[in-house]
Amino acid sequence: MIARALRDAGNEVIYSGLHQTPEQIVATAIDEDVAAVGLSSLSGAHLTLFPKVVRLLREAGAGDIVVFGGGIIPDNDVKVLEQAGLAGVFGPGTSLTEITDWVAANVPPP
Repeated sequence: MIARALRDAGNEVIYSGLHQTPEQIVATAIDEDVAAVGLSSLSGAHLTLFPKVVRLLREAGAGDIVVFGGGIIPDNDVKVLEQAGLAGVFGPGTSLTEITDWVAANVPPP
């Protein structure tokens, strides 16, 4: 749903599918020369996987790529994720408009 909403809002979206490793996500982001990576987690692994994507991007010299995420993210975990380098975190109930507006304001155009 979010990928489609971002497309409908005029963004180019590359959807890599479910069950991608952080390494695969980073490789795709670099190969496709993206401005941002949006992550989603419904499994509760966000505290492990999201920061790993940020770390791997930085290690690859791509720390300028904006990383944001959402899913089932407890309020207590938002600050931890922001401290790990996520630029935006969206929890349950966030409207699609809020997310697309945030992307428009926080992701540099290509």
